[in-house]
Amino acid sequence: MEKIYFASDIHLGVPDHKSSLEREKRFCRWLDAIKTEATALYIVGDLFDFWFEYHTVIPKGYVRVLGKLAELTDNGVDVSFLVGNHDLWMFGYFEQELNIPVYHQSIIREIAGKRFFIAHGDGLGPGDTKYKWIKKYLFTNRLCQWLLNWIHPDFGVGLANYFSRRSRLANTIKPDEAYKEEQERLILYAEYKLQEQHCNYFIFGHQHCPLIKSIGKDSYFVNLGDWIKNFTYAIFDGKNMEIRRFEPANGDRAVVYTDRHEDPTT
Repeated sequence: MEKIYFASDIHLGVPDHKSSLEREKRFCRWLDAIKTEATALYIVGDLFDFWFEYHTVIPKGYVRVLGKLAELTDNGVDVSFLVGNHDLWMFGYFEQELNIPVYHQSIIREIAGKRFFIAHGDGLGPGDTKYKWIKKYLFTNRLCQWLLNWIHPDFGVGLANYFSRRSRLANTIKPDEAYKEEQERLILYAEYKLQEQHCNYFIFGHQHCPLIKSIGKDSYFVNLGDWIKNFTYAIFDGKNMEIRRFEPANGDRAVVYTDRHEDPTT
């Protein structure tokens, strides 16, 4: 049976080395648990809390997860990476060293007769104009990327990590209403795209709130949650989609959401 896995928002690197390393080990245990049954794995952004590739330098650390991803692709698992707003500065390392294609825009895939729209989700939907401006004229600006590339990595990565942590702290203390508002923007975006062409599943990360919600006939909005608080991922078995929580202590993979029911079962 074809099994496709989706995960996002692991944010390796925060809030400190010890916590990040524990989370990295947990994520690698999950990769170990799925490697014999996964046909494909989509990492839908923000695997790292910050990532910038210099010509000959990549950020220090993360050897466990990079090695595990290489093991998956070496064993025939089709792994794809969609950049998020924290790790969008990828310029070829994953393709060359890990045999993992990297996508900087949304993608559409046909899987077992179902159509999937997959994107991290940052800057999509109505509103959020400030971030959209920053992303267009600063984060993805080639001149800004070129200038950062000429700064010594110790300074450039340190500066970027500082702002990344500030952003993560600001998001952590946001009220639940703010998350719901951002989630609603993505749902509105999925409903808008649905008018252009039918997709069975709209897969997003970014909002850290696991959810499967019907938005039309045989069409579902899916948010993957995160690996900071929820430790959730999605699995599609060729017929149905489920969001599950990975609990490595007892091997439990409790179902959190399913496209058969919109309410949590646990």
